[in-house]
Amino acid sequence: MIDNSILHVKKALDDLDKEMEQIVMNLTLSLQEKDNLMLPLVLEKKVLKQTIEDLEYLKANPPAPNQPCGISKYRND
Repeated sequence: MIDNSILHVKKALDDLDKEMEQIVMNLTLSLQEKDNLMLPLVLEKKVLKQTIEDLEYLKANPPAPNQPCGISKYRND
């Protein structure tokens, strides 16, 4: 199940990268417009990357049944 989730998140990251590239390559947009469009995408990308890290941690360190996952212990932030 985690592998499937990781694949979906990676697909979302690929789609996000394509969307960001389209914005960067759009010559009709001003830099301000590009910044305004890119900010939410950059934030979303950050969340998706953290999600992949968390899922990979859980895959490598599965929690015991009926126990918390322990993600907060492994994160530094």
